[in-house]
Amino acid sequence: MERIKQALEKARLERQKAGSSGQPYTPGATGASGPVTYSQTRTVGVAKNFLQEKRVISGIEQNAYTESYKILRTQVLQRLREKGWNSLAITSPGINEGKTLTAINLAISIAMEVDYSVLLVDADLRHPSVHTYFGFNAEKGLSDYLTADVPLSELLVHPEDIPRFVILPGGRSLTNSSEMLNSPKLVRLVDELKARYPSRIILFDLPPLLSAADALAFSPYVDAALMVIEEGKTQAQDAQHAVGLLQGTSLIGTVLNKSFVNIPRKDGEFAEWLARIFEHLRSYAVSLKIRFSRLRWRKS
Repeated sequence: MERIKQALEKARLERQKAGSSGQPYTPGATGASGPVTYSQTRTVGVAKNFLQEKRVISGIEQNAYTESYKILRTQVLQRLREKGWNSLAITSPGINEGKTLTAINLAISIAMEVDYSVLLVDADLRHPSVHTYFGFNAEKGLSDYLTADVPLSELLVHPEDIPRFVILPGGRSLTNSSEMLNSPKLVRLVDELKARYPSRIILFDLPPLLSAADALAFSPYVDAALMVIEEGKTQAQDAQHAVGLLQGTSLIGTVLNKSFVNIPRKDGEFAEWLARIFEHLRSYAVSLKIRFSRLRWRKS
């Protein structure tokens, strides 16, 4: 817990520094419509049935589940555009709550938009797993860029038949992941990725907030965060604690994963229902943050 407290304090200081420099970035200023040719980026073939087995469903077929990611995509892009942001971290309070799969499906869904391209960065350097959902070998990745100066051109991967979508794998796992995620080299990389292409959205799959200091160490360098919670598993006090730890980062919403609520069948009713759920969860996250602040004030 002491490491988390130290990381939280450092994150607040870094956020203050970041907020005082530079101008807001405006994503989508230049469209990414039309085919994209990857001449240097490694391209790998991925069978659709393999993706379906791994529950990667965005862009493959149309059903209530893929529609839910479209609604989430719309909500997320609206919030990013409102602020001129183009980077988003996806995390969760605890392990195995669906953050990585949510990040993947959201990234592909955004890439389906003709105005955007997407870079998905596996920043869970303790347990990198994004590559396992696509079935390719990822012996090298972000950890090798940080520790061995391997150039990005040798690390990026484009899953074939998913246009405008590129992955930066995590590579080998690191025991000092929180220090590496807070290193000047990674800060420079994030700044470069955000500024290189005006129509690109960068999503970062981060470790869970309550398992290590990694997410807190990295949070000052992204524009916003999205938190995934699992119905029937995530405890209220854990969600409250996680939201409190993100006080220095703009939390644009929460995703309720593995919900057992009956889903409306008609498209219009489904879209309206999901929008209400998203807004409810977003309001709930805000209320948790306020409640957490009040608790801290009372204790002091």
